[in-house]
Order: sequence, then structure tokens, then C-alpha cells
Amino acid sequence: MELKEGDKVELVIGVQTALGYSVLINEEFEGLLYNNEVFSDIEEGTRTVGYIKKIREDDKIDVSLRPQGFKNVIDLDADKILQKLEEKGFLLLTDKSSPESIKFHLQMSKKAFKRAIGSLYKNKKIELQEDRIVLK
Repeated sequence: MELKEGDKVELVIGVQTALGYSVLINEEFEGLLYNNEVFSDIEEGTRTVGYIKKIREDDKIDVSLRPQGFKNVIDLDADKILQKLEEKGFLLLTDKSSPESIKFHLQMSKKAFKRAIGSLYKNKKIELQEDRIVLK
């Protein structure tokens, strides 16, 4: 198998199962996109870019719609949060917000949200208030 973990690949979304979506990778390999990796609506037959998350010992392939690697993901999430802040000037979200609220407003997990706001705070780009995040 010529695929490696972290590779950028072309995906065709297949049927949804209890675990997630079956996918066709580069029109050659089968893989799985777990439900907890999907933060927007996708439909069967949709073509999209994905990333190899893990190649298991049984040669089954797990994929993600997001680049792999801590730095890549934080930068993308931080950019998304900054874009929303530039539109409104603030976000009515905090580290205490529910995972559902964060997913609804930003299409990301609470874990990803907390990492991104931590990075933005450390870089002095945002101010954390009791009930909101404000762009500096």
C-alpha cells in the first residue's frame, strides 16, 4: 500500500453506518470516516479532500476531513475563530460552552476549540471574558 498516515487524498463519501461513513480513497482503497470527525453536512457521493488518519494492522484505513498534526489543526481552527471574531468583534462562547453550541457555531469539537483559543490567547490576539471572547 502506497498510502502513509498524514497523506492528503481524494475521498468519495459512501453510505453512513453506525460508526461513520464508508469512503473510497483515491478511487482505489476503502476507508472509514468516523461520525465524530464530521462537523458539517455531507452526502453520499460527495467528492472531497481528506487525510489518512491511521492505517491499522488489518489494512483498514481511517480518514479525517482535517489535516493531521497538532500544528496544522490548531492553525486552521484559530483562523476560523479569528474570521468569526473579525465579522462580529466577539463570540458568545467560552471554555465552559457546551460541545453542541461550539459545534453549531464553529463546526469544530470543544477540544479543538479550547486548543485554538488557548493559542490565540497566548499570542495576545483575543481577550477572554466571563461570557464571551473578544478580538483584541
